[in-house]
Amino acid sequence: MNVGSQVKQADRLWRRASYWLLLLGPFFFLSYSFANYLASQQSNVPSIVFEWEHYIPFIPWTIIPYWFIDLFYVVSLFICTTQKELDSHAKRLLLTQCIAVIFFIAFPLTFIVERPESSGIASVMFTALDGFDKPFNQAPSLHISLLIVLWVVFARHLTKFMLWFCHAFALLIGVSVLTTYQHHFIDIPTGILLGMFCLWVLPDNANSPLRLQLSQDPRRWRLGLYYGVAALVLVVFSMIGGAALWLLWPAWSLMMVSLFYFMLGENGFQKNSRGQLSLAIRWMLFPYLIAARINALLWTRNLQSANHVIDNVYLGRFPSKKEIHSGRYLTVVDMTAEFHAPHSTIQWHAIPSLDLITPASASLISAAQVIEQANRDKGLLVCCGLGYSRSTLAILSWLLISKRADSVNEAVAIIKKVRPQIVLKETDYTVLETIRKSRPLGGNA
Repeated sequence: MNVGSQVKQADRLWRRASYWLLLLGPFFFLSYSFANYLASQQSNVPSIVFEWEHYIPFIPWTIIPYWFIDLFYVVSLFICTTQKELDSHAKRLLLTQCIAVIFFIAFPLTFIVERPESSGIASVMFTALDGFDKPFNQAPSLHISLLIVLWVVFARHLTKFMLWFCHAFALLIGVSVLTTYQHHFIDIPTGILLGMFCLWVLPDNANSPLRLQLSQDPRRWRLGLYYGVAALVLVVFSMIGGAALWLLWPAWSLMMVSLFYFMLGENGFQKNSRGQLSLAIRWMLFPYLIAARINALLWTRNLQSANHVIDNVYLGRFPSKKEIHSGRYLTVVDMTAEFHAPHSTIQWHAIPSLDLITPASASLISAAQVIEQANRDKGLLVCCGLGYSRSTLAILSWLLISKRADSVNEAVAIIKKVRPQIVLKETDYTVLETIRKSRPLGGNA
């Protein structure tokens, strides 16, 4: 692209960014003020505050970084380098605003701690803020939610040195919502959750996972119902208040997993081909992801992490970071949707599938093809959560397609010799028999 074309493209992007700003700016102030007005008309607006919050110091000068987010908001629209990036970022800002305002109107909260007097430039800035803001519009903190969305864009375009500065200043802005006496603590985690949710709904390099197509699989519905009921139980216990409010985090993560089973499928986890989950998923589903890890370790604590099956192929649970960096494996075929792989030099092939659900035949065939290609090198691990089912099906499919086994029962017998704990359902046998009969690629994976 020549210089003239680059200038024209930059000019178009700046104009488009200006149009977005003309839409987002007025909408921000009008919707925010409207929510404030509605809350001010109520006679008794509740608050959620922990006793220890009364010990948070008031630090007047932190009003400066608090205000700085307005500048970051404007600049963020003009540092995007493509129309796709700009539109995606602007839509996130708009979605964040809309959801936050809905919560402000539906569940109004107020800030109850009286702010001490300040002087100098801080006093001027607080006075200006009070002219627009009121002690309402608390949870989720729109300040924090927007900070998450803005931070992602700036982090993408900064050098490594400036990135650390960005992290530090973002942290300062986040802390300032407390030290300026603008928000109670509960507003911060709920604000982070909203910001991450908007990143999840509108991802950078993929389509939105919100695909409203109900599953026809009764087993997925049953598991989705289990997760949904567990989430509701945690919500009930969170009503105790106090520290029990933290139960809303695992409740949210289980509710999302329930949604994945009901309709969104493995795409909800936003796992890329390198085995890494999106930042938003790692934050929102953190309690569930930790529980899944612990569950895998408990079930396999007395077993070898992996067993040699045939040729260069090993079958096992999802490897630990130590095992990944040990040099034992050169290639990993990862059949999980819910496990996050760290950055490594290993050839990682993620073929995500939901836990306790029979993977689609297309996924198993893809896994078999990868296994056949990677089998030429030493150290090939095929894994899932426990190394009992999804990874087993991948290797069974490979054994059948490559004609290392002539029947499903023969293939199962090969694996049971080395890992007798494998678990197969009736639907697993059905899909394996279908793969055996089809023999994709002429019986040579």
